[in-house]
Amino acid sequence: MYRIETEDLNVYFGEDHILKDINIKIKANTVTAIIGPSGCGKSTFIRTLNRMNDVIPNFRHEGKVYFDGKDIYDPDVDVVELRKKIGMVFQKPNPFPKSIYENVAYGLRIHGVTDEEIIRKKVEESLKAAALWDEVKDRLDQSAFSLSGGQQQRLCIARTLAVEPEVIMMDEPCSALDPISTTKIEDLIHKLKKDYTIIIVTHNLQQATRVSEYAAFFLNGELVEYGPTEKLFVSPQDKRTEAYITGRFG
Repeated sequence: MYRIETEDLNVYFGEDHILKDINIKIKANTVTAIIGPSGCGKSTFIRTLNRMNDVIPNFRHEGKVYFDGKDIYDPDVDVVELRKKIGMVFQKPNPFPKSIYENVAYGLRIHGVTDEEIIRKKVEESLKAAALWDEVKDRLDQSAFSLSGGQQQRLCIARTLAVEPEVIMMDEPCSALDPISTTKIEDLIHKLKKDYTIIIVTHNLQQATRVSEYAAFFLNGELVEYGPTEKLFVSPQDKRTEAYITGRFG
């Protein structure tokens, strides 16, 4: 079963042609790594999948982006609901200036949940799912900024999980973290994939091989190669893929 499919997707910012004829099918309950050098369109691509590019001036697209068979750019699509189902974790941890508890509760409140018992239960479930509960359960009323960088990133993942997404996109979630925190995030990704479809943008090729089943190599706005991660890294079909993963450029 494919959760997300793109069909001849092109993205423009004004006159700049950022993504060119992207065709990809992403399976449910898998981890897909998006790799490629800086400026190749990786982040633009995942932001197209939940319409986050809509807020950028002069953005336009051609082609189709399907989520469970429905084109997300159809006029009748509720963008708020779409972004609830396809959540995003950003490169730099971005907790709100609130308590640990209220950071996780935030999404529930803006989606209309008012029952405090339901919120309390969901906050606990989400923090446990993000492997953070045991570290923060005795200080939920403290500022989120009191947490370490790695803890803040797991808090942001918990905040995403609280609103019950179906797809989680991560835009270089470990780039600002130390190796120990990175390992915790990678372990978490392995645990989450049984319940979620995960797409991760990463510059770290070793990380791509550790966490993903599928990998997509982008270059100059084009999808050069896409397939099982092991096959792409061991026997790439395109010379440009081989040059990138062997470090000859990028």
